Amino acid sequence: MKKYIIYIAILALGLVLGYVFFGTSLEGSSNTKNISEKDRNHESETQMWTCSMHPQILQPEPGDCPICGMELIPATSDGDGLGLHQIKLSKNAMALANIQTTVVGGSEGADGTLKLSGKIQENQEGNVIQASYFSGRIEKLDVNFTGEKVKRGQLLATIYAPELVAAQQELITAASLKESQPNLYQAVRNKLKLWKLSEKQINAIEASGKVRENFPVYATVSGTVSEKLVNEGDYVKQGQPLLKIADLNSVWAMFDAYENQLSSLQVGQEIKVTTNAYPNKEFHAKISFIEPTLTTTTRTVNVRAELNNENGILKPGMFVEGIITDAAPSNNNKISIPKTAVLWTGKRSVVYVKSNPEEPIFEMREVSLGATMNDSYEIISGLRPGEEVVTNGTFTVDAAAQLQGKTSMMNHQGPLEKKKASGTLKTVQMKMELPENFQKDFLPVIDSYITLKEAFVTSNFKVVKPKAEAMLHQLKSIKTEGLHKMEKGHLFKIKDMLVAITESADIENQRDHFIILSENMVAITNNIKMLPKAIYVAECPMANSNRGAVWLSHSPEIHNPYYGDAMLNCGSVIDTIK
Repeated sequence: MKKYIIYIAILALGLVLGYVFFGTSLEGSSNTKNISEKDRNHESETQMWTCSMHPQILQPEPGDCPICGMELIPATSDGDGLGLHQIKLSKNAMALANIQTTVVGGSEGADGTLKLSGKIQENQEGNVIQASYFSGRIEKLDVNFTGEKVKRGQLLATIYAPELVAAQQELITAASLKESQPNLYQAVRNKLKLWKLSEKQINAIEASGKVRENFPVYATVSGTVSEKLVNEGDYVKQGQPLLKIADLNSVWAMFDAYENQLSSLQVGQEIKVTTNAYPNKEFHAKISFIEPTLTTTTRTVNVRAELNNENGILKPGMFVEGIITDAAPSNNNKISIPKTAVLWTGKRSVVYVKSNPEEPIFEMREVSLGATMNDSYEIISGLRPGEEVVTNGTFTVDAAAQLQGKTSMMNHQGPLEKKKASGTLKTVQMKMELPENFQKDFLPVIDSYITLKEAFVTSNFKVVKPKAEAMLHQLKSIKTEGLHKMEKGHLFKIKDMLVAITESADIENQRDHFIILSENMVAITNNIKMLPKAIYVAECPMANSNRGAVWLSHSPEIHNPYYGDAMLNCGSVIDTIK
């Protein structure tokens, strides 16, 4: 009986110990399982799937690639938690590239506040042309530079005038006959007055009885010399302008208003004017004139306000901003951004938006451009008031996006856009109008590029560097006259990548820059119409972190510049430029 009691006690003790040691662990395992299942469920909600051969393919569910049929793999974001189309720059890169951003806003506020941009101009009503009233040679010019202030009656120049020599002799002769022939005497005096000689000058000539060869020219108004039209020793004719004199005691603020803003403007409206030179000072004026015709090229109308400038702080050419607080709100709330913020590809206009105000994270955004105003574009769609866009260093941000395989100016679907045509992949051609001289000069650059490509096959940075330097030297000699902004943008990136290759001592880093160099070379070469022989566009789908990368070659034979001997024949010809 005691033996059974001992067995039962041992069994009970084992159950208690088993629960103590394993019960909690099993429960935790169950909880962990539930948590991991929740994580997987959450991940499945946001997980996207892509193709290792065609990274432009993105699908919310696993399956096969619609292009090549390969099984899709999970598309992961960057290690820093970035989205698929976002790029992050380091603070050092931001500083070196001098990347600057600006917060954009609507041109018209919701409270009826209307903002206009413009410039200070001379008040044309106060402009005077100081002319010569007789022909002759300028013996001395007393006004030496533009911007000099003159006062009414001030000596401006001394002129040798042969015509006045004869007229003075007539006066001296007529003076002796003024008792007997007073009409003749008066006619001679009036003749001299027509040449703007004063009574005092005429009396001095008559009293001295001597002929003067040089005559002074005096200012008829006070003001500032805005333009000097003659120099000492010049021969001038009667009525020829000598100086332009502007009265800058009052100036005009000339603003550009869009069509949709005209209903909010009227003559006599109060306008508050601010300048970049004096940001803390406000000038108050009224709209004095609204131009009756529309400028068709910019789709704007000139709006004028007159400003008091007795202290002379407002200079013609200054940029100003006008704010009208009592403008009637309209339904067309437009945004304007600096031209430096926009990258234009011919068909698309893109900007880079800073998506995180606390960190240097950017993403490309396509925008629709409206009217052009001075150095700005009107944005019809693509941006919202309050968003922050890159306004300086935009090309640098775009190059970084291409290096990281993200959406960029040239390619809005990946490192190289492709389309399926007749069962084969073809590179998309961007149409460019290249001058014949440029095409001819660019042919040796293509040869230098292919030589550089063969250098990459060796996987030796010391072999690559001199080839890149040779291509860069050749590229710098090409004239860019007649090229549009898009074509110049491609050349800028090619030069930028070549410089980076020459400065690097790491073959993999050089290859990263060669990816962008090749994409831009393909874009330009596609538009060369005088190729002596066919150029082949080849692609390695595994390069550029499985995003794919292209190169140009004279031969359809594959010599992979991105892997060299490691995978020399990896790749295929995807296009032929005839």
